Amino acid sequence: METSPDLRLQPDPARYTLPRFLEDVCLRHADRCALRFAGSSITYAELRSQARAWARGLVGLGVVKGARVALLMGNRPEWVVSAFAVSMTGAVLVPVNTFATPDELDYVLRHSDASLLLLQSELLGHHYLDDLLRDHPALTRDVPGTIRCEALPQLRAVVCLDLDAPRGAVEPWSAVARGGGDVSDAHLDAIAAEIAPSDDALIIYTSGTTARPKGILHSQRAPVIQSWRFAESMDLGPEDRVWTAQPFFWTAGLAMSLGASLAAGARLILQEHFDPAAALACIEAERATTLFAWPHQEKSMAEHPSAAHLDLSSVRRVEFSSPLAPLVGLEKDDWGTYGAYGLSETFTIASSIPARSSAGLRRETSGRPLPGNVLRIVDPESGAPVTSGEEGEIAVKGLTFMRGYYKVEPELYLDDQGFFRTQDGGHLDAEGYLHWSGRLSNLIKTGGANVSPAEIEAALGRYAGLKAAHAVGVPHPSLGEAIVLCAIPVEGAELDADALRTYLRQRLSAYKVPRRILVFRPGEVSYTGNQKVQLDPLREAALAKLEDTHTEIAGFTYGGE
Repeated sequence: METSPDLRLQPDPARYTLPRFLEDVCLRHADRCALRFAGSSITYAELRSQARAWARGLVGLGVVKGARVALLMGNRPEWVVSAFAVSMTGAVLVPVNTFATPDELDYVLRHSDASLLLLQSELLGHHYLDDLLRDHPALTRDVPGTIRCEALPQLRAVVCLDLDAPRGAVEPWSAVARGGGDVSDAHLDAIAAEIAPSDDALIIYTSGTTARPKGILHSQRAPVIQSWRFAESMDLGPEDRVWTAQPFFWTAGLAMSLGASLAAGARLILQEHFDPAAALACIEAERATTLFAWPHQEKSMAEHPSAAHLDLSSVRRVEFSSPLAPLVGLEKDDWGTYGAYGLSETFTIASSIPARSSAGLRRETSGRPLPGNVLRIVDPESGAPVTSGEEGEIAVKGLTFMRGYYKVEPELYLDDQGFFRTQDGGHLDAEGYLHWSGRLSNLIKTGGANVSPAEIEAALGRYAGLKAAHAVGVPHPSLGEAIVLCAIPVEGAELDADALRTYLRQRLSAYKVPRRILVFRPGEVSYTGNQKVQLDPLREAALAKLEDTHTEIAGFTYGGE
């Protein structure tokens, strides 16, 4: 069986800070295009210059090492410039999910102790600034620099991108740049010189499908190491043009898209938000070579009427399993990123293999632990390590593991040997490869068997007319749980439940095929701020549908007398 070579970490580990990372890549690729957005280009040299100017403005505004700076913005150059500028001051960046509701934004600002909020006024129907001023009238009365808001007790300043003049306490973007006039380059360099790889850098907020999101605190070294790793593992180079739909407020967008593209000296093509028609047009116009998108986004692009009429032949890197693969002309499965395992707590990957590894190895395994990481398989109940090849719970610790959950005691999420229990199932084989089997916390226990919802949902990846599907377990007196598939059709489509079950019978073992398929419309499903379905409400809604219709499953009638 093939083995996975250790990925080289570069350059000098002493430079594993975001300010030094930016300096390294921008000096190396100064004249190359770093970012493309709305038809305009920013070179690497210009990116460094803009980030330094903005950092001087932040220092002039009073931002100091350790301060929390929240950033609420779509994927645009100002996000990139602001993020690196914040890192140069030694402050901690708090990327905010652009799908956040006003309540979720308040929670992140309050929980993270953000003293500065950088935002755009609106995006995709979200009116961030108007909602903030509506919910916190103190911001409309205060003058810039004098915010005193009990609901957001640490907040001292708000700066808005698309604002021409102050609006209450909210300052326009231009005010920050002007505020750095008395901060010299030498002073900025002195500040950045005191930033260590072990210093706090980011607080990433999880999706919070069942509770309030957790704040994942990461060090400076985590995003830098993962950026170099991704660039090498994915075989990116200076001639590549990377189009991404991955948002920068998650670790994948930060490391896999933004960081890796910069580490490789590639051109990163940005769009503020995802739209399938606009994405396809941009990919064609910019002659993108590499695409990063979620499977449902790829599906929506492939099914868009314009897709068949565009020239997408420039694309060389997209998953072979993607519905876009035939449209770009891929004939061989010789590149892919799915041979990996990780989570936000490890800043994406904790194990992987190079993207040019054989298709079989990428399909069959989740790679080997990356240098500096330790993976262990333990018994989910006792926490004791299991033998090689035995199924259990994946536990992890290592180089890019989080500094911790913000405001949570470490003994609440680490075992007595410092391992983090992931609630993911899997095993390590004799060759040291990880095999991920699904979420233990979401496993459906039916008729004595454990069934992963992810496996059922993955089998439906290309089913026509299906926008999304989520498998849940509902209580059953003899089975323990009965598998029910909650299916959401695309607009205007009708789903045939019998045809859908037949489709699944051809792809899954009989005990994994849902007993019933329930059709939900988009408005009947509850989502988190980043559009992940909330499983507990969905399970309750499925049970209610079964009871309302007195559905019978395996001899038991729901809602019966």
